[in-house]
Formats: sequence, C-alpha cells, structure tokens
Amino acid sequence: MANYPNTPTFAAILMKPIQEIFSLLEQPRKVVITTHQKPDPDAMGSSLGLYHFLIQKGHQVTVISPTNWASWLNWMPGADRILDYELQRDKSDVILDDADWVFCLDFNIFSRTKNLASKLQQLTCTRLLIDHHQQPDTPNFDYGISNTAKSSTCEMVYDFIVESGNRERVNNEIAECLYAGVMADTGSFRFPAAGASVHRMVADLKDKGLRHTKVHENIYDNFLENRLRFIGHVLMHRMEVYYEYNTALIAISKKDLLRYQVKTGDTEGLVNYPLSIQGIKLAALVIDRDEERKWSFRSKGDFDTNNFARKYFQGGGHYNASGGRSSDSLDKTIQQFIIAMKENASLLQ
Repeated sequence: MANYPNTPTFAAILMKPIQEIFSLLEQPRKVVITTHQKPDPDAMGSSLGLYHFLIQKGHQVTVISPTNWASWLNWMPGADRILDYELQRDKSDVILDDADWVFCLDFNIFSRTKNLASKLQQLTCTRLLIDHHQQPDTPNFDYGISNTAKSSTCEMVYDFIVESGNRERVNNEIAECLYAGVMADTGSFRFPAAGASVHRMVADLKDKGLRHTKVHENIYDNFLENRLRFIGHVLMHRMEVYYEYNTALIAISKKDLLRYQVKTGDTEGLVNYPLSIQGIKLAALVIDRDEERKWSFRSKGDFDTNNFARKYFQGGGHYNASGGRSSDSLDKTIQQFIIAMKENASLLQ
C-alpha cells in the first residue's frame, strides 16, 4: 500500500490530502486531465492511465496537453483523443470552463504548462495535483499528493487507483500506459527511484496480463532513421567532456535540428548518453530552440541537479534529473554553464 506522509516535504497546509477525494469518485463529474508541455512517457502515461480509470467510474473526461507531443507516443490507448491546447485553444477553453475537476499531473507549478498556465490560474473549479517533483506550488491546488520519493507520476496514479479501492479496474489499457511511464522515468528500472514498490506494481500489472515487451518496443524502437544519424552526429561533433570537472556537455544548434529534421521527442534520452562515460558525474544538454535555450541535467551520486538548475537556469526537477532554460544566445548560455560548472567543482569531484 502507498504511504502518504503528512509532512511539509509532501504536502502544504493549503493543499488537502488526495485521499479526501476517494469518497467523491463515485459521483460523476466533468474532469480535465493536463500535464506539462511537450509531455514525455510519464506525463502521457499517467494522464491516459488516469483517464481510462475515471471513465470506468462514469466521469466525463478530457485530456488536454499544453502542446504537441512526440509521435512515438501515439500508440498509447486514448492518445488519439487528447486535445492540443496550442492547436485547439477555443475548444479546450470551453471544456476547461465547464470542468468540475482539473487533475494536474507530472508538474507542480503552472509555468511548466506554457500557454495553458494563465488559463489554469483563472479556473475556479477544483484543482488536484499528483506529482513527484521537488518544491511544489501547493497553494494553487485544492487537493493533491507531492511525493519526491516516488519513481514517477505513473506509479503515483497506480497508487491512487489502488488506494481508492479500485485495484480491479486496472485493465490492459491502464497497465500499458502506466508501465510506459514507470519504465521511462526509472531508466528501464536502473535508477535509484526504482524501489520495491515499483517492482511490486509491475508484478501486479504482469499478473493482470501486461505484455511489457510491446510497451518497451513502442517507447525505444519507434523512431525514424534520421534520429539515429542525428545522435551519431551529436555525440561525434557536439559533445565536450571536461574530465577535470567530471562533466560532459552536449550543445545542439538550430542548424543541427534543421539538418536532421528533428521533431518533438527526438532528443528524448540524449542527455543520458554521457553518463555512460567512466567518471562522468554530471551530464548537461542544451538545445537552441526558437524562443529560448532548453537545458537538461542528469547526474550520478550526490550532485543535486535540482538546486543547480534552480540557481543558474530558472529550472528545477529532481535531485539527479532536472531541466532549465535561458533567454541568452546559445554561446552565452554555454559560457554561463562553464562558469557554473567551475563554481561547483568541489561538488563534482
């Protein structure tokens, strides 16, 4: 059974525990589920897993993504019913205005939803949080659970279903969606967050008939040739290794993105590659997007990427996996990273 500690790390006074809505699940409501921009497997899997559960309970449910998503996630059951807020804003706004509940999954501050943020802030309906990132903006949520010890939001949605007394409703559609997110966020179960509860969850899903190989292939073996060539180019020509700081940096220009016709999701997981180099403790990836430079950070051991991203790049996330942004040019933000790396030299030894 999941444990929801009543401590400041997991909940704030202004956000009521998620368990308080369990008894309310029996009354059908108009529900919206949303997640962060450019949803990854955990964001998409948790959203669709919760969707398939709530429609079984008789709720009227719509999943709204703030932006588009990677085409290799379209295999997920229900993905064809998701609304893209950027492309379908008028329709989405009508649904949001009419909603009784809005579930916010895999993000804990509205700014992570890009253009949807202002709309979420304006809503007067009940807003519910299920998330595992650090430092949640809990005053913006009526009910919720924020547990940084959890491997993924998909694991938390599984806990939500089971804890609410609905384990029997975990069907194959839910199992596939939730397994995809847990698998991706734990690095195929190799990261420290893949604790015993994760493996118990997977065992339960397998007992229910989950075909895990199918899910793995849809997540990891579902790309076009140009992505593989893009990765080869990046590792050969765009990766710098700073052995004296146990750090590696990958910097990708707009020219690279255009040359290899890189689409949403094609850079997923790229930041993890340098961690396979012996001795590397911090891996960083910066991508030159039109509106800003996007950063991803991964670390091994006791280097806190969450604090690093918050201090230097307007970001945050998890202890060993975080993201950030910069409005400066690619060259300037790279120089800022190098300065930050040197300032943290003692922590990277």
